[in-house]
Amino acid sequence: MINVLYIHGMGGGGDSRIPSILRDVFTSGSFSSHHIDVIARTYDFDPETAHRQVCSWVEELRPRLIIGESLGAIHAIRIKGIPHLLISPAINAPYFLQFLSYLTWIPGVTWLFDRIYKPREGDRQVLHFTTSVLRKYKAHGDAALADSVLAGSEDEFFAFIGTRDHYRRTGVVSIKAWQRHFGESFELYEGSHFTEEEHIHALVVPKILEMLDIK
Repeated sequence: MINVLYIHGMGGGGDSRIPSILRDVFTSGSFSSHHIDVIARTYDFDPETAHRQVCSWVEELRPRLIIGESLGAIHAIRIKGIPHLLISPAINAPYFLQFLSYLTWIPGVTWLFDRIYKPREGDRQVLHFTTSVLRKYKAHGDAALADSVLAGSEDEFFAFIGTRDHYRRTGVVSIKAWQRHFGESFELYEGSHFTEEEHIHALVVPKILEMLDIK
């Protein structure tokens, strides 16, 4: 069995949409013969706790590929020695969350953010926007970029970024930031931050097979 570890985005979890689609693809039809298992688990919103969780899963599963979606891309990038496929990588999100930490000193702001970003029902990450948690994100982002191509990493990185990704307007998702740290190893697709299903089938699945060196 070939294990692929999928790191979901903020508020996602073990039952997130994209890894669920990928599991269905690789367990049906001709793809089932490749014996690819896409594994997604729910991790903690505290980035330090989450990093320890992800490291333990890598140790347990020995994945041949790690996929990071949105904020999950930061966790994926921090793992060394494994090819990285990033979907809508929110490279600047840790610095945005660090900024939000100052706002949480205002009474009621934590409650407001918790309400705005309340995850759906199911196996999903619990979000609680406290000052102590948000202040850890800058170091988390710095640690990820210390493993970038610009910083000397020899790992393989590739990203898919949507032309209609609304987070590009805020700079949370940034092509320029990706190019600065990882070069030209990315592809734009005509879609949103949430990667419509047709793009998963047409782009993500073939790229997974390519990065796993499966013909």
